[in-house]
Amino acid sequence: MNRSESGRAMKLIGIVLIVFAALVATHEGEFWPFSIYPMFSQAGNPWTRAMVLDVTDIPDEEIWQQRPLSEKRGDPLPVRSVGVDQIDYSNFISKTENWTQSRREALLEMFGRDNIGNSRWMAVKVRGEPVGDDSVAVTVKPWLLLTRQGVEENPFLDESDYFRGGDH
Repeated sequence: MNRSESGRAMKLIGIVLIVFAALVATHEGEFWPFSIYPMFSQAGNPWTRAMVLDVTDIPDEEIWQQRPLSEKRGDPLPVRSVGVDQIDYSNFISKTENWTQSRREALLEMFGRDNIGNSRWMAVKVRGEPVGDDSVAVTVKPWLLLTRQGVEENPFLDESDYFRGGDH
């Protein structure tokens, strides 16, 4: 390889690196391998996801208690089966800071009163965190109970769990 070819090669490598850096800088780290997705950048940190449990046949005294995932009450409801996108639902549950009446109604509207029918569905937050060197503790926190009549907050949680500043 002569000097002009090696100069062009270095120039090409420099351009690729500049483009790569620009993509990383303008996409909030969403350009692998500098992604903000947990699988790439947050391994070992606690995480929270949302799911829905059908608690129709579970006694009231058992549905509100936080417990390990292996001891959850109710069967998981595949949200797609009622026309709800899992990512939209999970974002709605995890990113809503103030659970006003209108936000609770929006959640009920997301699932649809007709879909709920005579069932009782529990929106839960599932939290996982590392325990020791080689295991993860996963807990289920009952969050909101959805029925055809409305949405009920967990009576064992503090109001501050549902309102983080702002109007309510």
